[in-house]
This record gives sequence, structure tokens and C-alpha cells, in this order.
Amino acid sequence: MMGSGRRDFSEFNAKLEKHIERLPDYAQRAQEKLQRYFPQNGQQGGPRASGRGGPPQQRSSRLPRQIPQVDLAMVAEVRDKWSRWNEPAAKLERRKRRTSRAMTLWLVLSLLSVLFAVAGYAGLLSGNEGFAGAFGAITAAVVFGTLTVRSGLKLRTLNRTEVPVSTAPPKLPPPGSAAREPMERLAESEASLTELLRQLTVPAPGAPAAVPEVSVEDARATATEAAATLRGLAARIQAVERARDTASAADRPALESAVHALREQLDDGVEGYAGLVAAAGRAVAASSGGVQPAKDSLTDATDRLAGLALALRELS
Repeated sequence: MMGSGRRDFSEFNAKLEKHIERLPDYAQRAQEKLQRYFPQNGQQGGPRASGRGGPPQQRSSRLPRQIPQVDLAMVAEVRDKWSRWNEPAAKLERRKRRTSRAMTLWLVLSLLSVLFAVAGYAGLLSGNEGFAGAFGAITAAVVFGTLTVRSGLKLRTLNRTEVPVSTAPPKLPPPGSAAREPMERLAESEASLTELLRQLTVPAPGAPAAVPEVSVEDARATATEAAATLRGLAARIQAVERARDTASAADRPALESAVHALREQLDDGVEGYAGLVAAAGRAVAASSGGVQPAKDSLTDATDRLAGLALALRELS
């Protein structure tokens, strides 16, 4: 029963995380519907404008003049906080803090019990002296001491536990950022490349490997390094955008042009990553009797992506 309850809760948590990740999409759809039926100019623009219930002018007078805008950035921030809360490393740190606080509590209670035991043995707490006067406090000291030792052993085990690798997808830029769309394409390309490289490491039964394992590992390492470089470039775009939004009107054009230049570099990097994905796809096709020069194609795409990532790092 307990195992079933944990499984049900994990399924519920997974569904909840899925919906939280889609909160910006939900908010954007709601905003579009609000703008469709209640435009900001005070006139109804939807099919309900000429419906029943009185003339349109009388009905529009009862509508609010301004519809509150949905803050997509705030929704994205809530989603990101939820993702960070459920990261394995964050969960491990919370368990360490709870165990440490519990151990401190049991230790303080144990020391107090020892003091009461000494006072009871001396007859300061009641008329009884010796073991009879200290029996209750000794019992409490044994119980709290046992809990202290158990908490200490648990904390020691948690401190030796390696931080689990986070399975959550990397954080995307907020909606409206120039880096949002390229990062979405990069996330899709990463998922495709992971599956393609897995197919290359596990060829069909009886069929030779289309690409040596060394080439596959080289492509995987290069892709990981390039993705980290592209995410760093996306972070730079967001930083410039924040500076642009708070800058004066005279400084905004220069910052806007800087955002466009960085966006072009980011697009080039994502296109290079997509080229590696295409080469991996051709290699997978070659494993079933398709294209012959799959190994050379994958190697060339890996070299190009490595050179592109190096150029982006030098520019930054």
C-alpha cells in the first residue's frame, strides 16, 4: 500500500510539473482570447458583440475598460522556481537541513535530560534521591540520545551521497526574449541528437556499426560543449535585453543592435548544431544499408560544430 501511494504521488507530481512547464503557453492563450473578445480600445471584437442580451452599446458599458494583462514573465518565473525546487540536488540539500535540525533538537533534549538526571539523583527535583529520583530523566536521556545517534548516522549518509544528476531540461529564456526561439530549437535538436547517438551505439542485431564508438563519443562531447556555449550566448542576450529595457531612450538603439548581432550568432550556432543532428541521422540510416559515407559526414559535422563553438567562445 505504501509503495502504491508513493507511485501515485510521483505520477501526480510528474503531471503537475508538466502543467507548470506549460503555464506560459496557457497564459498566452488566455491573453489572446481576452484580446479577441475584449480589445483595449473599448469595443468588442468577438462574435459575442451582436449576441442576445441588449444592444452592443449597453453591454459594452458594463464591461471593464481595461483588461489586466497576463504577466508571462511572472508565470515563467513561477515555473522556473518549481523546477528548481524539484531538482535532485535541491531535494538532497533540504533533507540534509531537516536531518541536521532534528539532530540538534535531540542533542539539546539529551543534554537537558542528563542535567535533570543529575538533579534528580541529588534530590533537588523531588523528595527521592539516588536512582529513584533520576529514573525518569535517565530514561529520557537514553531515548533522546538514541534519536541523536540515529540522526547523526543519517546525516553522515546524506553527506556522503553524491548529488544526483538533474533530469530537468535546461531553463529556457523568458517569453518575449530574442533568445527564446533559438533555445527552443536547440532543446529539440538536443533531444533528437541524444536518441540518434543512442541508436548508433546500439546497432541492429547482426548489422555492423555504421560509425565507430570513438566518433560517437566525440560527437556527443562536442555537442555538449557547443550547447553550453550557446546557452552562455543566450544568457548574454538576456543581460543586454535587461540593460536595454532600463536604459535611456538615447542608449536603447545601440543596445537593440547589439541584441540583433548576438541573435545572429546564436542562430548560426543553432544551425550548426542542427547540421550535426542531420549527420547523425544519416549515420543511423547508414546502419540499415543506406548512405555509405556516414562516418565521414558525422566527423565533418562534428569538426564544424567544434570550430563554430570555439569561434563563439572567442567572440564572447
